[in-house]
Amino acid sequence: ASTPSLPRLSAFPSGSVRVSAARVRGSTTLGSCRRPPGALSLAAAAWPSPPFSAPLRPQNGRPSLRECPKEEARRRLRELDVADKFSRLPLPKASVLLPLVVRAGRLCLLLTLRAPQLRRSPGEVCFPGGKSEENDKDEIDTALREAKEEVGLPPEKVEVICRLVPGIDKMNYLVTPVVGFIEDTFQATPNPDEVSDVFVMPLEYFIRPLNYMALPYKTSSGYLTWMHCFTYHDHERNKSFKIWGLTAHFAVFLALVVFRTKPTFEVDYDLDNLISSAESKFMNLYASVNEKKKSNL
Repeated sequence: ASTPSLPRLSAFPSGSVRVSAARVRGSTTLGSCRRPPGALSLAAAAWPSPPFSAPLRPQNGRPSLRECPKEEARRRLRELDVADKFSRLPLPKASVLLPLVVRAGRLCLLLTLRAPQLRRSPGEVCFPGGKSEENDKDEIDTALREAKEEVGLPPEKVEVICRLVPGIDKMNYLVTPVVGFIEDTFQATPNPDEVSDVFVMPLEYFIRPLNYMALPYKTSSGYLTWMHCFTYHDHERNKSFKIWGLTAHFAVFLALVVFRTKPTFEVDYDLDNLISSAESKFMNLYASVNEKKKSNL
């Protein structure tokens, strides 16, 4: 399977910005792509245990995210399911599975490390996924098929929750993130031709990271924005992983949907109107892709 590649870096004169402390700052309005302010560095800090960002007590008669992480996350995600709203856009299709799992009472994400011998994006962190094939019924089928091929995850063991707002990769593939829950007993069996490692990390790290950078980049269509770049250290295995590009983009949006709180870095969404601002941002990107195509004719 060929997982969609990351957006390419642009040759901007400005450098990157490192943010290594948890501090809520800055604007969260749509289109805000200013350089995130820095913060104090934390050397070799361990990822803190809960509390979660979500409130402790029930709201509107519903349990909180800490009390019932799976049930409440499921409800919040289904509220923002885009279903097949973008499926008919005239772009080649790809999908990724964002596998959520509850570990020790906290929501976590399963990610993979691409095999070093792959031609595209070797050694990069990504979600299980790849290009659509003729026999796939929809984006969900693609994501589940690829997850089985890459990490041995049986499709029937995934509780599919929703599809979130898609992205467009540097090859102009429409990449749909499919969110689903898996059991914490799942043992990955990586396909060595495609995957060199599988790891699980807290979802909350994507709104409260200990090691974060914002890098300027532009897509193949010339669309300018900021790229999230996280470094996560797995202390149990003494390994560090860099999550960036489209993978980080999807993980951040998923965390925003689930936790409904400001991250410790700037994002270009209106957090009070998350789905509409995400869709507007995506349609701006899609429009820029179309303009680029027309200019190349």
